[in-house]
Amino acid sequence: MIRTALTAALAALTLAAPAAAQQAPLPPPTAADWRTPDPENILVIDTNKGRILVEITPATAPAHAPRIRDLTRAGVYDGRTFFRVIDGFMAQTGDPLDNGTGDTDRPNLPAEFTFRRGPDTPMVMVDDQSVAEIGFIGPVPVTSQSSMLMPMTADGKVTASAFFCPGVAGMARGSEPDSANSQFFLMRENYPKLEKRYTVWGRVISGLEVVRALKTGEPVDPPQDRMEKVRLLADMPANDRPQVRVIDPNGAWFKAEIARNKALNDGSVSPCGVNIPVDVK
Repeated sequence: MIRTALTAALAALTLAAPAAAQQAPLPPPTAADWRTPDPENILVIDTNKGRILVEITPATAPAHAPRIRDLTRAGVYDGRTFFRVIDGFMAQTGDPLDNGTGDTDRPNLPAEFTFRRGPDTPMVMVDDQSVAEIGFIGPVPVTSQSSMLMPMTADGKVTASAFFCPGVAGMARGSEPDSANSQFFLMRENYPKLEKRYTVWGRVISGLEVVRALKTGEPVDPPQDRMEKVRLLADMPANDRPQVRVIDPNGAWFKAEIARNKALNDGSVSPCGVNIPVDVK
């Protein structure tokens, strides 16, 4: 984005899965199928349309993840509007001027359109295509060069990048690659043209319906929808803090979901069609 330009039941994060992938649902996950995300990596965005939870993925954006936390804790995102929202595309916010031209006093960030994946990168592989591998880092689907190449590289790592599926959180920038500052966008739909062109720092795990309900426009006519309060889960008072569980990509339920996805896609994984259940209480 160029800046100018189960409460008790399952709350399934069905991120624009193909219609076929919605059929034949799996049995509900068991207790062993869930993971509890790090509260330092859960962004709680309370908007006038409802609450959005975004899981930050530092592995995909080592420099952008701490910037998001820093600006959140500084209150920069409180009251910011969704000034550019395009149906079938994304919703952009995070500008102190609410018009796409603003920055903060922090320096611009270097592009992280791709990242280096090593043996310790928390990626769960779901499809080995020999030349490339597809997997998940938390809720974010990613692809990388084959891990067989790791011993042959100077840093013991290979290049990876994220898919721009619905719910993915990307960093807005100007025309120069290294110009991201504070503005970000949340994907309303799948948009592969952005891949390897914008930094991915997380994904919506709850509230995608809120993102899709935001008022559209380029720019959005007033009154614009806004982020009334943005906090990290770790900073919320215990009595106000939602309890969040996300399906574990290492678990049996997720493996069954991948098998189902492959069966519906001629043996290959459709990354944006993988269902990721979330439990928020």
